Amino acid sequence: MKDIFGMRLEELQQVLADFGLPKFRARQVAEWLYVRGAASFEEMTNLPKKARAELGAALSIGRPRLRARLDSVDGCTTKFLLEFADGTAVESVLMRQPYGNSICVSTQAGCNMGCVFCASTLHGMARNLTVGEITGQAVYINDMLKDEDGGKVDTVVIMGSGEPLMNYDNVLGFIRLLHEDYALGLGYRNFTLSTSGIVPNMYRLAEEGLPISLSLSLHAPNDELRSKIMPINRKYHLPEVMAAAKNYAEVTKRRVTYEYILIDQLNDNEKEAEELAVLMKGQLASVNLIPINPVKERNLLRPSLARIEAFENYLKNRHINVTVRKEMGTDIQAACGQLRNKHLQDN
Repeated sequence: MKDIFGMRLEELQQVLADFGLPKFRARQVAEWLYVRGAASFEEMTNLPKKARAELGAALSIGRPRLRARLDSVDGCTTKFLLEFADGTAVESVLMRQPYGNSICVSTQAGCNMGCVFCASTLHGMARNLTVGEITGQAVYINDMLKDEDGGKVDTVVIMGSGEPLMNYDNVLGFIRLLHEDYALGLGYRNFTLSTSGIVPNMYRLAEEGLPISLSLSLHAPNDELRSKIMPINRKYHLPEVMAAAKNYAEVTKRRVTYEYILIDQLNDNEKEAEELAVLMKGQLASVNLIPINPVKERNLLRPSLARIEAFENYLKNRHINVTVRKEMGTDIQAACGQLRNKHLQDN
């Protein structure tokens, strides 16, 4: 059966035309899929009964189902393990922020980037997610928020498991779909996409004409150390990655955020702080320091509070726009890949 979840209006119009339905029915179906939470055509009560039966016999609605849910003690973070029709499961996270509800979605089942600090890559990558599967994560959480407290998804961070720019077309399809008024109606400025530095697609993204925010997983200020921490750097070296990030800022006029995970005694020394300050000088950019969320299989440690503050202050004293990420969900293993790995080990 053809799965229609994840289709945009134009695609739905083409599919429904095969059943003799006029174009306006496609918008009705889209609103049932993305706004009104329909899991079957029988629920679409403004469609003719005959059409509902025919559509239900030929088409499917591929919503994910919940396999596990973890809520943080403070009530601010909820992590979901969502499973698709083929049994593939991915993680999504809801973060209740002062400025609204932010979600983090996965774009691949697993990841093959091999970053030494990350749990997502422990089992490699199973496959790319489709537009519908990425959208399903956002719609699932949006529906849950409506049911629980009348809330909604306000911002989307494409920073879960996987490398978004290695699943480029599906990720862009997801962003464009969620922007539509018959879906979640999110402004493009409410999206942030994180990449480990897939240089050709960073340039491609800059030319899309979408004012989404770009976040670059930097994690080291020199080529040698970055290649040690992030194997993708051996393909796209740091100077190439930085040039692509600067280009993105120049073309889009959007500030690039450089994510820098702090690992005790590895990349948190004064030497690295000095190199990072030089790298950031004069850029339309900010640095987000992230004390590592320890992954037991990795044996990497979080720096002491004193070392974190020293690194932050070094950058501040050199007029670098820097923040330390507020921790959310540590008690529920909210780092990418941790819940999925437990699910894989249990099965």
